[in-house]
Amino acid sequence: MEKAVFLIAGLSLVSCSSEAVNSIEPSKPVHIKFAEANQDFAKENKDRRKWDAPVVADLDQDGYSDLIINDHGYGIRVMWNNQGKLAKPYDLIMGDIHGVAVGDIDQDGLLEVIVSRGGGSGSNARNAKIFRAHRDRTFSALAESKTPLALMRGRTLKLFDLDNDGDLDLVNFAFPSKERRGASESYIYGNDGKGNFTVTDMLPPVRSDGQKTKVTDFNNDLVPDLLLYGHGSVKAFEGQGDLTFKPAPPSVLPQGIKHVTGIVEFDYDNDGDFDLFISRGKPFTAGETFYNPETQKWALFTMRGKFDFELKVGDTLAIENLQTPWPHSSFYAGESAYDYTFKGETHSGRNTTLVSSNALGFPDKQYNKGLYIGYIGNEYWKVAGDIFSQATVVLGNVKNAPSYEIDPGMTDMLLENQNGVFVDVSEKVGIDDMDRSSSVTVADIDNNGYQDLIVSHLGTMVFDNPVTIWQNLASEGQARHFKQAQGHQLISSDIGAFGLGIDSFDYDLDGHVDVVIGNERGKWHLFANQANADSVANFLTVELPSSHRQRRITNGAIVKVTACGVTQQRRMGSTGAAYSSSFDRFIHFGLGQCDTAATIDVLWSDGGVSQVQAKQLNRIVAVN
Repeated sequence: MEKAVFLIAGLSLVSCSSEAVNSIEPSKPVHIKFAEANQDFAKENKDRRKWDAPVVADLDQDGYSDLIINDHGYGIRVMWNNQGKLAKPYDLIMGDIHGVAVGDIDQDGLLEVIVSRGGGSGSNARNAKIFRAHRDRTFSALAESKTPLALMRGRTLKLFDLDNDGDLDLVNFAFPSKERRGASESYIYGNDGKGNFTVTDMLPPVRSDGQKTKVTDFNNDLVPDLLLYGHGSVKAFEGQGDLTFKPAPPSVLPQGIKHVTGIVEFDYDNDGDFDLFISRGKPFTAGETFYNPETQKWALFTMRGKFDFELKVGDTLAIENLQTPWPHSSFYAGESAYDYTFKGETHSGRNTTLVSSNALGFPDKQYNKGLYIGYIGNEYWKVAGDIFSQATVVLGNVKNAPSYEIDPGMTDMLLENQNGVFVDVSEKVGIDDMDRSSSVTVADIDNNGYQDLIVSHLGTMVFDNPVTIWQNLASEGQARHFKQAQGHQLISSDIGAFGLGIDSFDYDLDGHVDVVIGNERGKWHLFANQANADSVANFLTVELPSSHRQRRITNGAIVKVTACGVTQQRRMGSTGAAYSSSFDRFIHFGLGQCDTAATIDVLWSDGGVSQVQAKQLNRIVAVN
């Protein structure tokens, strides 16, 4: 079945003709430009902590993908998509939630949302909770099965068919608990076909944030494999097809890939296998500061200990986006160290102005942990304290600040799949920029038939934070290479925030992929792709069912589109999210100048194959 989609001004519907263009890539690069879609995105104007990338899924199955956003420690919320207008967030579950996964676990035609609940740093271990999404936009919480999911400090949830039997199995990993004395909490659950999960394997225990997981197929045997990262070097585990995993041969990946923040798979050269892009960057360290002399804003990041700064300000100190998590939700002011009171909720960033006469002096001793602020004379203020959890604040009107050497960052990596062995070709293809990358998403932004990379960065808290777009190009006579797109305007300006999660999807089905950004201690942003109306950039969007009529599973299906002699492929549900898994069943393919008919092949997880001929382009083609 084919259905046309609404096209923005400047694009026309192109079909086969006697003068068909038989090449995909335009003769010159398409200019990439974005604009923040505030009119289509009913976001909160609050700065909150975040967790991972957003999750994309058509929960109500109305033909438009909805957005699940995760504000860490606050709750999971759904932004319903009303034909290209994302509504005010709807609260699904409140509290400390980490990974989120979406799929039809019981094959009843409705989607389930599994959420991984945090464990209060080990004091409140809980199991994952499952909700069923109904087509009328209501949810029902599912009762626990006879064998409940394990109690844990939940982190990672991934839903994929790990044994190719046509139902969704579960990766369910936890942050290691001291109480378990080094025992593994990396569970693999098999599905009995009715949505009941049973443990089938446990991977070796991982430390710290090592539960970040990429589901891929690095040995091309169509059995899902796992890459674990976030602590130490990337670890590869090979799926055995029976819901068990074993360590992969050391030759699969270059050794010693550390400080990984995100991994995406994509066929960057359209040669028929999946390559890997790895974003890397060290996190902020305790006591790291940033200063913008033009705006006179100074930012502090601290955690796990004491800090002490003196800043030249004057009589009035502006405090912006103060985020000191419970129990230090306020600060102590002046020599008397009185507890400054904020009105309203304290989960989001707080702003206030402090005048010298209301904060005179500084206490000789800091009897309690927390943030202390006091005016110490001669235009100087003292900012000091001792806080365990991550704390951030921006101070304004700062005339000068202590210098701090900013970490230059690391280079990201493109690993080319060469017969099941991944080889670092980053320098060869032009990826050489150093930065502190925080996450990555992949999409054909310019519709030239080759997928581009969109990388977010930590940034510097008091400056604008642009993403990097690596445009996938092949100039005449050259092999494929990447070049940074300029002037794209994919920039966020959240003061006191830093880059965290990013994903891409065509929210309004106009044939151009858009981008969602979630800044840690900042806001959610939707950026609309501004199509270049002067260039021919055709596309196809392949729509997969939420549930296949032959009880096949859509998650993990490989979709291939062949047109003008080029075959592209994507794996449904494969994103750069570290802890979560999406279910965006609208899979976008750019076709550039090509205007001939296209062939769509879908390889389902159980080995079944579907094929559809797309006689016209620039539309959605459903594969059932």
